[in-house]
Amino acid sequence: MKTYLDCIPCFFKQALDTTRIMTSDEVKIKKVLDEIGIMIKNLSLNSSPPEIGRLIYDKISEITGNPDPFKEIKNIYTDAALKLYPYLKQVVIQSEDRLFMAIKLAIIGNIIDFGAKSSLIKSPHELDIEKEVKETVKKGFNLFSYKKFKNYVLSSSDILYIGDNAGETVFDRILIEELEKPVIYVVRGKPVINDATYEDAVRAGIDKVATILSSGVDAPGTILARCSKEFRKKYDNAQLVISKGQGNYETLSEEKKPIFYLLKAKCPVIAKEMEVEVGDMVLREANGV
Repeated sequence: MKTYLDCIPCFFKQALDTTRIMTSDEVKIKKVLDEIGIMIKNLSLNSSPPEIGRLIYDKISEITGNPDPFKEIKNIYTDAALKLYPYLKQVVIQSEDRLFMAIKLAIIGNIIDFGAKSSLIKSPHELDIEKEVKETVKKGFNLFSYKKFKNYVLSSSDILYIGDNAGETVFDRILIEELEKPVIYVVRGKPVINDATYEDAVRAGIDKVATILSSGVDAPGTILARCSKEFRKKYDNAQLVISKGQGNYETLSEEKKPIFYLLKAKCPVIAKEMEVEVGDMVLREANGV
């Protein structure tokens, strides 16, 4: 997916919010915004948003000297989701179709996104996860490819599951437990925004239900050209890929292989691209699947 003009103000907003939690030094904050302005001026809109985001967050870390500003907040959201784990399991157990409900919960977990909802950075307790689950679990899907997804799960010997945000990882764990197939769970190669790293996945208990693999990428998405050889081998040979969140969709949307995108459309650009409404829960297969 290319970058749209509407993405540019969002880049600045994310950068401003992120830098403000790292420093109160307005000179540094202004320098970040100045550097990003120069950077964006020279970047092509043919780049995906995560490709540009990678450069932006690298610049923020360089100027502030903080490589992982969201570490504490990621832990807060992961721990909050873990407290809900028994409740989430009961929701699945009591449902008529356990896999169906687990998919829905996994998508609901995609609300924990500091890039799309930067207010969560400043107010970690603003998001009432349990309330969100109870309200959203009754809603339907806009693009729902459940039957096709289920057939791929049944016919695949193993599954490559590309994760997104810390905290959301707990919801992914619920789905992984219902897939009943060996799963490789993919995390980012280094901290970027609140995207899940190896450490974040272990904190959520993913290591108990899947093999954790780093993509090797340092961006809020899966930029295949920057991924490790180990990941690329697993990806190229995967019989089924589950791609969580907007960043992974933005970088993998043109792929023609058995990929299913699970996400909540949180911005107008993604909603328009996927022909849905902002706030819609989406399970959608890649073109040609």
